[in-house]
Amino acid sequence: MYLLKLIFENSARTGDGGFDFQKRKDSRTIAKWTHLGNDERSGELLRLITIGLGGEKYLNAVPVLAEMAGDRRRPLRVAHVLARHYPHDMQTRREPVLGSGVQMDASGHVTPLRARDLFLVPSHVPARKLNIGKRLSAHFFLAYGRKYLPGPRGEDFQFTDPLFRRNRFHSLLVSDAPLTHPADFIARLRYKGIRWGRAPSKYVLQTLCTHLSQRLHMRTDPWSDIAIDPVNAWNRLRAWQQRAALPILDMARHMMDAFSKSATPLDMPGVVLLDRPETYCGRRRFKDYLTLLDALFPQIQFIVSADAASVNSLPSSFWKKRLPLPDEEKPQPGSRRVRLTRDTVLLIDADGRLPNLALMKLSAHYRGSGHKVWLGKGGCFLEGSDMVYASTLFYSPRSERRNQALKLYYGSKLTLGGTGEDITSRLPDAVEALVPDYALYPELGDRAIGFITRGCPFSCPFCVVPLKEGKPREVSDLDTLLEGGRRNKLILLDDNILSHSDADQFLLEMAERGIQVNFTQTLDLRLVNRDRAGMLRNIQCANTRFTRSNFHFSLNHNRNLDLVAEKYRLFDFKPRDNVEFVCMYGYDTTIEEDVDRFAFLRSLPGAYVFTQKYLPLRGGPPPGIIDFFGAEPDRWIDRLIGIVFTQNMKSMENYYRWVSRRYAKAYGKLHMGLVDAIFRYNNRHKKGGYIASLAGTRKGHF
Repeated sequence: MYLLKLIFENSARTGDGGFDFQKRKDSRTIAKWTHLGNDERSGELLRLITIGLGGEKYLNAVPVLAEMAGDRRRPLRVAHVLARHYPHDMQTRREPVLGSGVQMDASGHVTPLRARDLFLVPSHVPARKLNIGKRLSAHFFLAYGRKYLPGPRGEDFQFTDPLFRRNRFHSLLVSDAPLTHPADFIARLRYKGIRWGRAPSKYVLQTLCTHLSQRLHMRTDPWSDIAIDPVNAWNRLRAWQQRAALPILDMARHMMDAFSKSATPLDMPGVVLLDRPETYCGRRRFKDYLTLLDALFPQIQFIVSADAASVNSLPSSFWKKRLPLPDEEKPQPGSRRVRLTRDTVLLIDADGRLPNLALMKLSAHYRGSGHKVWLGKGGCFLEGSDMVYASTLFYSPRSERRNQALKLYYGSKLTLGGTGEDITSRLPDAVEALVPDYALYPELGDRAIGFITRGCPFSCPFCVVPLKEGKPREVSDLDTLLEGGRRNKLILLDDNILSHSDADQFLLEMAERGIQVNFTQTLDLRLVNRDRAGMLRNIQCANTRFTRSNFHFSLNHNRNLDLVAEKYRLFDFKPRDNVEFVCMYGYDTTIEEDVDRFAFLRSLPGAYVFTQKYLPLRGGPPPGIIDFFGAEPDRWIDRLIGIVFTQNMKSMENYYRWVSRRYAKAYGKLHMGLVDAIFRYNNRHKKGGYIASLAGTRKGHF
């Protein structure tokens, strides 16, 4: 985001007015450095920008100066025009330039400008309310006042405040406002960058150390030495160095928070306001200080208030630097509205993560009949086609809403099938017998997909396979699936291949042919013996992308764990092996039984968990009515969060969230240890909102 224009009405010192930050006819660039004066009007202009860009939710959480309005009987109105960067500021490429605004009443309360009041925005600019705060990278904006302090230790990275984004600008509005604690930030950079080798943290630490050492003559070598206490490393600096470095470290910290997926977060665009930065570093170091900021943050638009002597210490060429504005919206491949011809068959893969085999066979059928075929994903709504087939694998309220929307849109043209819609739906025998059309999913490459067998002899009450497929039977062979050797990797969809009477022959052929196999529906450990374990170890079992070796089993309850352990030992797995156990939850197990399962799997070398919530099909058995938490919920949750797998803990987070929400509904409070576990690795910035909303069970503003 860059700020192009500011327009305001009823400000205390300036009245009505505006400021154009482009300042010249070059419409494709913006001044990187804009210097204002050092009088009260300049400070007010910085605060007006802050009111315009801070977001009403966050501004209302800090004391905003109500006396900024000139006439207390009328609101102060602030509007702006922004150049927005894709994808940081918007999820689509619409509106690369946008106008918006807010108003502040006599009490200092900030609200968005109503549509009729957005006449302040130039008429040729689209104008609407900005949803500031939806994503941390959206509309990235920082502001720093003249007085600031390091915040208290141990609080900067807890994210328990749902409105912590206000920390980005509150030092401009609040005297002695705390910034990021420097030692905490240095420790975090060390931990992630040096100990774990994370590229963004390593880059930021090295960049800060290099530039601060060169420009401010700071001793930053101890920052990279994990043997030195970061507090001691910070305290060794001179007082003026600490004051000068504190806003820089705070900027770096917020850029890392906002652009967490970037390897070089300091190179991202945004707007930074600095009120009298000569007071941060002293006038004689002003030139070096701004040169340092210029090098550290190459894409940031800086707006500063400063005295004339400080400004003149830098050459005029410095103040003439320009930043390129985001490109105008250009048509993207596939972005135009698609209208299909009447004889084109539209196939919709509604919800699958793997390529849809049924659609691949339908595609082969219709391409063989001379039709064109178009593949759509999810809720796909295209005009023109007279034949539409949609396949949905899973049933949920969300999928039900999507399917109803598809039916309403396509009407009689739509044929909707799949287990998530109707477990009795099947392809015609002639279509089922066809070789699938791999051109429909070119991303498969040399991977084959299909069934050798269908069906399962067991009748697990939660499973649809016995009703849908019946007893085990052979439906194809390895040579057919691999197209006579054209493919050397196989995603096998069999429900329970080990239950077929010829299972040993199938496994032996896979091993002899040296193909890689993904048993995506898991292998039944109950049917493993020593010989089969040896055969499976001789097969190159892999994940669905075939990027690493992987075995897949399942464990849906905690019964017969001794037998599972006995069968598991037959494989002689080592800790370095990747052995995934799919663990269903939410059907008929208590938290004690779930913890028992997870603790058992943690004891097995190489094993880790993939949790999967039970989603009943239409008409299927509902989750069991059980006392999930029992008499000692906190005890079992404490044990749960103590079970840590060496990989795939993000899957466990889904289970943690489910338990946390049930706990909040049952007891009207959160288990804070569980909350800490949920946000231990991912989405830490959402922790405060999660707490304030009581795991999403309590709505409202915070």
